[in-house]
Amino acid sequence: MTDRDDELEAALAPTAFIDSDSEAVRALVARVAPEGDPKERAIRLYYAIRDEIRYDPYSIDVAPDSYRASVCLARGIGFCINKAVVLAAAARAVGVPARLGFADVRNHLATPRLLELIETDLFYWHGYTSLHLDGRWVKATPAFNLALCDRFGVLPLEFDGESDSVFHPFDRSGRQHMEYVAERGEFDDLPFEAIAACLRSNYPRLLGDAAGDFHAEAGGPGRESSL
Repeated sequence: MTDRDDELEAALAPTAFIDSDSEAVRALVARVAPEGDPKERAIRLYYAIRDEIRYDPYSIDVAPDSYRASVCLARGIGFCINKAVVLAAAARAVGVPARLGFADVRNHLATPRLLELIETDLFYWHGYTSLHLDGRWVKATPAFNLALCDRFGVLPLEFDGESDSVFHPFDRSGRQHMEYVAERGEFDDLPFEAIAACLRSNYPRLLGDAAGDFHAEAGGPGRESSL
């Protein structure tokens, strides 16, 4: 077996977080992408996960179970890391090698309440999924559901299985939106301890009492277009 074979095999195996062998993930695959070529199935899964799981930054916590793909599917909400894990699990379930990628991003447009809680516009460990399609790795970011994008006035991220799907630098009005500051690399499994330590250190208030309705904030009076 070559190093490349080992690499792809590791990116296909179920893990405690990327539980591609779970009933919930299998049910998602059976409903959304029961057949088709790998790229077609990956695209269908991307859009289902993007739009059916509601993005909610107030769902962030440091409980290990909440980062499991099957748990996120059951809850129907999550933030970028949760949704990237779900896409990785679903992709592995249909035989598409998948890894988790992370980067630190600067969000130039943010709701006042979210900025107050995190006290910065720098978001550490932003998560995306890297899928191996047609012999190459392609980035996919299913974080922000279409309804939320519409409320915030930002362009939804599309995915064609060929080009990297990463955040737009500007929103629909031409304002700065997202800037990739530092890449943290790609992983065969979730580096939970590193992520949890970073969240505890940098966002203690967000991990405290941050209950709320992020979608309602998105359309509230006086809000800034943000994700």
